[in-house]
Amino acid sequence: MMRNKNIKSTVAIVAMLLIFVSCKKDFLELTPRGTTLEDNFYKNETEMMQGVISVYDVMQWGTTGGYTMKMPLLSAASDDCWAGGSSASDQPNWVAYDNFNMSSFVGPQGGLWNKNFSGINRANLILSKIEKSTVLSAGFKSRAVAEAKFLRAYFYFDLVRWFGNVPLILKELTPSELYTQTQSTPAQVYAQIEKDLRDALTGLPPVVSAAEKGRISLGAAKAQLAKVLLFQNDNTKLAEAATLFEDINRVGNPYGYSLVTDYAEIFNPSNKFNSESILEIPHSNNAAWGDWGWINGGEGNVGTQFIGMDSYVGDTYSSGWGFCPVTLDLVNALKNDPRFAATIIDGKALKATGATYNARYQNTDYFIKKYAPLKAYRSTIGTPEQNWPINEIEIRLADTYLMQAEALLRSGGSATRAKELLDAVRARVGLASIPATLDNIYAERRLELATEGHRFFDLVRTGKAVAVLGPLGYKAGKSEYLPIPQTEIDVTKGVIKQNPGY
Repeated sequence: MMRNKNIKSTVAIVAMLLIFVSCKKDFLELTPRGTTLEDNFYKNETEMMQGVISVYDVMQWGTTGGYTMKMPLLSAASDDCWAGGSSASDQPNWVAYDNFNMSSFVGPQGGLWNKNFSGINRANLILSKIEKSTVLSAGFKSRAVAEAKFLRAYFYFDLVRWFGNVPLILKELTPSELYTQTQSTPAQVYAQIEKDLRDALTGLPPVVSAAEKGRISLGAAKAQLAKVLLFQNDNTKLAEAATLFEDINRVGNPYGYSLVTDYAEIFNPSNKFNSESILEIPHSNNAAWGDWGWINGGEGNVGTQFIGMDSYVGDTYSSGWGFCPVTLDLVNALKNDPRFAATIIDGKALKATGATYNARYQNTDYFIKKYAPLKAYRSTIGTPEQNWPINEIEIRLADTYLMQAEALLRSGGSATRAKELLDAVRARVGLASIPATLDNIYAERRLELATEGHRFFDLVRTGKAVAVLGPLGYKAGKSEYLPIPQTEIDVTKGVIKQNPGY
């Protein structure tokens, strides 16, 4: 991956100053053996590809402006998990999100804003370089443009869901433009996300080779576009979403997707990029990283370290930091479900076998299992806590099954097909058929996708957040969005406006 400490990640400062030019064999993994000034770079397809990889790189980041790893952070914001840690002051930004007590200064917004605009800035740069180049083959150019546009849409999708009104930046900015970027409405941002994803469909291959796992495929772009259409809550878009999902979900689809027979195997680190994985963010320990000042420079998944049991001594698991203990509400919802054992670690059961760990803040004795630190995968090089080679699956087939079932019911589509999709998700784990209602689909999403980072946005978009999260501090008209980072308001002298309620 690209490692560049010189990239400024706010909207106001967007210049990419340096880019590393030496790459290793595996896709998305780079070794910084030298640097080249940006003006002298991008002379050929090899260098241009490294620019594309620099955009992919940002997907891995989870520690820009504090610990803001997407999956555990969103689990803490939902009713799946608490914030945890050693105390309420350990990671106050997490605790503030957990109880919806953020301010313009306190909360995870700084890191999330910086990460996603860093990705957008890199995408804009490489799109500009590709457009100006005269040495690229047509095939290379088409695919590289498609990937950059997909990634720009990916980062904007996170921004619009987290912040609502955000600047819509689609080009490299000149110095005179740095502090003048006004915010666009969510509708305008979503329109651009749709445009970028539709453009991407024409340049992506149906599948990627084994050596390129981690690159975006046509199936991933269709799934992301369908998800974007669904999340806008515009019923006129749902029939198209269902059609896009059907192309991915149908038996014999051209992308090779199928449900993994054993539910637990979806999350086995030895089973990366399995047949159920549609959009997966790779992590490795090849970088042997050890720099606590720039954890994003490595390839590892620090979120894995975050959620492990503190000072754990026992079989199977490695010690972690005790964040994101699972709520008893989720435990009770899953306790009689076949997916419990693959989703949740029962700490009390481990203690009964002789294991020990420290009970930390908000401890429930239940912990996230799907991305837990496993002894077998603890790095022997670099700083182990920074080098967990455990991937993040952002979109998988059971997710798209349930999203299609929802889109069909909400658009007046085939209720029979919706029931087939819901039943398939349940049958995989030995559960009986149930009626295909929206409430049943939403309940199934919680159980099937528990602790994978979907629950919070699902509650918001389905209008259930007040009922479920209200007792935890969630307020309608405010808590749907994070506050805009105060630094952005200050540096633009008020051109960037704060969200309501903050």
